[in-house]
Amino acid sequence: MTDSESLAEFRAACAEAGVHTVEVAAPDTQGHLRGKRVPVERFFTTTASSGVHIADAMFVFDMQNDLPDNPLINMDSGYLDCHLVPDVASGRILTHRPGYALVFADAYDHTGAPHPLAPRGILAAQIDRCRARDLTPVVATELEFFLCTPDWEPVQNHIQYSSLTDAVELEATLADMRAGLSGAGLEVESSNAEYGPGQIEINIEYADAMRTADNTVLMKSIVKQVAVQHGLRATFMPKPWFEQSGSGMHVHTSLRSGDANAFTDAADGPNPLMRSWLGGLLEHASALSLLATPTSNGPKRIRPFTFVPTHVHWGLDNRSVLCRCIVEDGSAANRIEFRSAGADANPYLMIAGLLAAGTDGVERGLEPPAMSEGDMYSNPGDCAPLPADLTTAVAAFEGSELADRLGATFAECYLCIARHEIALAAEHSPDQDDVNDWERARFAEHS
Repeated sequence: MTDSESLAEFRAACAEAGVHTVEVAAPDTQGHLRGKRVPVERFFTTTASSGVHIADAMFVFDMQNDLPDNPLINMDSGYLDCHLVPDVASGRILTHRPGYALVFADAYDHTGAPHPLAPRGILAAQIDRCRARDLTPVVATELEFFLCTPDWEPVQNHIQYSSLTDAVELEATLADMRAGLSGAGLEVESSNAEYGPGQIEINIEYADAMRTADNTVLMKSIVKQVAVQHGLRATFMPKPWFEQSGSGMHVHTSLRSGDANAFTDAADGPNPLMRSWLGGLLEHASALSLLATPTSNGPKRIRPFTFVPTHVHWGLDNRSVLCRCIVEDGSAANRIEFRSAGADANPYLMIAGLLAAGTDGVERGLEPPAMSEGDMYSNPGDCAPLPADLTTAVAAFEGSELADRLGATFAECYLCIARHEIALAAEHSPDQDDVNDWERARFAEHS
């Protein structure tokens, strides 16, 4: 579809839905959607072609919108504007807020170049890297979250995993979430109660990598908004309560060659291409941890017997490994599930990191180590441990090949935010085996 065809289709959809306001949205470094609200006529007569401006400070905010010291964006540079250019083909109607539509935008710096810190641009570069090898990445995410009262207490005090009888009083809220997601163009597969009190998972169908990242960040936004509409709150904080399950973001990747899944002929184990992709994910797993757990709270999920991987390993249908390979001879659903990311991870950056790692594996023909079987918590063998705190994750990312592939400027600025988080945690939440009120106040609302 051409740009003019996409614009005409989006305009017709807005007219049919009675849209009065179009939100021009771009994800910041935390995965929070920021942008401008534009009257619908203004959008189609002016903004769709000319874009809008916004301070590029959004790319160095921490979770609370504080501005850690940063070498690129600072008071000396003047906190410049960047230019948001709508990607009209990404336009969505927001049925959970009648009268509103949303379109994702790409960010450009004051010179007109793609902004080096914009998560959508960082992902686009890694998609291009895959496509240069005639491979198209296909991605799905699975996110968990907690439903809470306005005081950030879980709405339940018990666990009933995937119950269809328990907590029917929450179903009106969840039904509106599913409807809002469907209305915004997300293909909802299912929802279920998870293994925590008031913890929910909603699954969205796979798509190309950028569409999935857009869907994921929009899903989080819609879920949080619908919760508020029902007098509740939703948090994607990875570990709100230390004694309860944490919330993760499992990321499934496969590669399409032409119109077919290039992993389809995997049978008893990964085929050669899948093995190389897997080898890259494992090679860069420690460095990926900073993208997977970007705050001091995230690594607190990484504990034995929590269904969160603690070491770098892979297996077949085994939920104690880092990379779970789903393979069935001739199946178009063959894929690799990367299981370590927290629900607060920025989906654009996490997916970009996985594509960078996997593509490196393909380019170098990397081979994964021997497959792990059985309980990999009790017997991890000689598998390397994943970083279990933010300081170790920073050390693994800094100077890594993965950081270089994502861009030196991005890596340097991203590390500044992480070090800022380390300093705050050392002052306010030094216990690695507890989650205190300071952490919940800092992360629950904004994750």
